Amino acid sequence: MAKLILTASKPLLFLQSKLFCFSLFYLFASLFLALYVISSQSKCLFRSPLYDPIQPSSLFSYPSSYGQHKYAISTTRSTCSSPINFSDYWDVLKEIQNLRKCSTRTLRYMQGNADSFGGNLSSHLRFSYFDHQNDSREVPCGFLKKFPISDYDRISMEKCESVVVVSAIFNDHDKIRQPRGLGSQTLQNVCFFMFIDDITLKGLEYHGLISTKSSEYKIGVWRIVKVSKENLYQNPAMNGVIPKYLVHRLFPNSQFSIWIDAKLQLMVDPLLLIHSLVISQNADMAISKHPYFVHTMEEAMATARWKKWWDVNALKMQMEIYCENGLQPWSPGKLPYASDVPDSALILRKHGQSSNLFSCLIFNELEAFNPRDQLAFAFVRDHMKPKLKLNMFEVEVFEQVTMEYRHNLKPSSDVSIAKKFSMTRKTVRAEPDLLYENGSCCSRCQQYLTTMWGDSHQ
Repeated sequence: MAKLILTASKPLLFLQSKLFCFSLFYLFASLFLALYVISSQSKCLFRSPLYDPIQPSSLFSYPSSYGQHKYAISTTRSTCSSPINFSDYWDVLKEIQNLRKCSTRTLRYMQGNADSFGGNLSSHLRFSYFDHQNDSREVPCGFLKKFPISDYDRISMEKCESVVVVSAIFNDHDKIRQPRGLGSQTLQNVCFFMFIDDITLKGLEYHGLISTKSSEYKIGVWRIVKVSKENLYQNPAMNGVIPKYLVHRLFPNSQFSIWIDAKLQLMVDPLLLIHSLVISQNADMAISKHPYFVHTMEEAMATARWKKWWDVNALKMQMEIYCENGLQPWSPGKLPYASDVPDSALILRKHGQSSNLFSCLIFNELEAFNPRDQLAFAFVRDHMKPKLKLNMFEVEVFEQVTMEYRHNLKPSSDVSIAKKFSMTRKTVRAEPDLLYENGSCCSRCQQYLTTMWGDSHQ
């Protein structure tokens, strides 16, 4: 009888064993799926399985002394609230190639000679160009002095017809880093240009990366363009603003551009980035939100506090002028603009009337005040016409499509222009009378600050 019961229970034990294995498999599968979803969200990027990358090691090999991969700044973010999807690389390539045939409305630029590269215009005159609904009016947009590069480089820049990736190193402040994750046809359809000055050139020659006897400088994917210091700004940071915001003038035949600070390394194919962040969003420009600030005045205070610009008095005057002419703190009423402060280390543009106008207008503000572009960003954006279609993407995305590195820790052997510039100027504190008008409180930014701090609701 016992033998019969044991024999009869064998199928039941077998079934229980199968159910246990199935349950265990289901548990592990569910756990794997959950981990995959979390991992995908943390990466913020969803790529097509047909993506066709080049191996990073095939781009360029640096000498060990150059140390281009030192001092990376890692991100601690583990989640992503706004992941982006990339279309198939080959579909993206074909679509962007077809867009070359499309014509766009362009601006007419002011010509002539001036004492400065941008004309040193008064506030009243600069602001008069914000409304550009009359297409026939010429816009001041730099180049009122010759941009000091060789004709050989200039011709090469004019030949770039689709997408251009632009960066700059002045005063030997950063390393040249090669992009990663490029598609197999990207180098045939994307130009990479790096603008440098004499000091940076000497550093590259010292490490054996280029020879100054050559007529053309190239390091990996980057075409190197030397900018002579004559006829430009004393401050190297302001010289870097020229390729950053006047890229549409330096590359007049390019349809799209990506500006990337030299402290960053591009980790995603530029064609995929342009397609997902600009074309798919029907945007004129794409830029990351600032990781901490939302209001312009927050950035202005941080600029003064951390001595990012030496003349605090001039910063105060700049904000007073903007407040007097309509600068407002961010509020939901500004949507779809998600913030007033970007992280401008990465800027993606479609070269058209609105983005070109914005770039010209903000450049004029930077020449008038200082190269801290985040201070003028919202004022120009909110007051210009026609309006800018802006995609302000999440910080998590920015940290996934780029890798950030610290600036060069060892200064150049030469005493740099920037060092001389800073050594001759001590911090200028804000004058007390800027807080008052006609001897009584308050400053022209008082209402802005009251609204930003929420005092009006107490």
